[in-house]
Amino acid sequence: MDGISFGSDNHSGIHPKVLEMMATANVGHVIAYGEDAYTKQAESLIKEHFGSASTFYPVFNGTGANVLSLKAATRPFHSIICAKTAHINTDECGAPEHFTGCKLESIETDDGKLRPKDVAQKLQGRHDEHHNQPRIVSITQATEVGTTYTPEEVRELADYIHKHDLFLHMDGARIANGAAFLDVPFRDITTDAGVDILSFGGTKNGMMMGESVIVLNRELDSEMKFIRKQGTQLASKMRFLSAQFIAYLKDGLWLSNARHANRMAGLLADLVRDIPGVDIPWPVEANGVFARLPRTLIPELQEQFFFYVWDEEAGIVRWMCSFDTEEKNVRNFADAVRSMCEKHAKEN
Repeated sequence: MDGISFGSDNHSGIHPKVLEMMATANVGHVIAYGEDAYTKQAESLIKEHFGSASTFYPVFNGTGANVLSLKAATRPFHSIICAKTAHINTDECGAPEHFTGCKLESIETDDGKLRPKDVAQKLQGRHDEHHNQPRIVSITQATEVGTTYTPEEVRELADYIHKHDLFLHMDGARIANGAAFLDVPFRDITTDAGVDILSFGGTKNGMMMGESVIVLNRELDSEMKFIRKQGTQLASKMRFLSAQFIAYLKDGLWLSNARHANRMAGLLADLVRDIPGVDIPWPVEANGVFARLPRTLIPELQEQFFFYVWDEEAGIVRWMCSFDTEEKNVRNFADAVRSMCEKHAKEN
């Protein structure tokens, strides 16, 4: 391997501006648990991006943000509706079900996105005491297969589920990549589109660590500080989480980072799209490329470049780009894919 990973945007380092802001925060003594100037400044920036009614709760990681968001809206007899591919369903070790006590109701989709007709099939048995009661729908922006929800799609879903007295949660681990692709501000796909509570991520886009819960519907805010504390997600030295959000949001770093990562993924897709044996099953709308390859080639390619297999049975792999992915590495990777696929085609 050449030291460059296409496995995950979590594999990248920390943007220098984030490190610089953390160093700035590392001076003197400040009050703990969020009563500091850095957290206040970060909260002010969150309100600029998401609206004056939004509230900001820094946490340690994305799973924590998701669990706390869902916990704020549910009781153990409720159910949580999500796509089958959702991170809360596939990659959180049962944490949402364990900590909320709720049943996850997953739905198979073609493109990772939920629509009103999908949710409708999970609304049977409402008000029947023998059944879990649907309470919240969780969607991901950008989705786990790299597609994005337009503002209109989020609004259509929000209007439908609100009509049925459900809440809408958004897992925004890659919301920056989604917003960059759609060329819209954050609030167009969250606050103004009817999202009630948001897991707002930055770790995959240049931050060191830490995510946040952003409450957009005040009905869900009355007990969040207690839910965060009991959920072991209250940071004592919160200034170091908050300082990262200041660097991330203040001068548009989130957007430039996301645009670059998206652009590298788009370039990679363009370079491999016409290679014999390569099929790209979903639109490349964020910073990931999903490709179907001849299965025998995957281990050989992994000897040179690190990436994960998304669906072993279907031969689908996932190639992720980051804020620090360089064009030369993308081109080298694409050349290797082309060389191996062309060799395979000749031999078969």
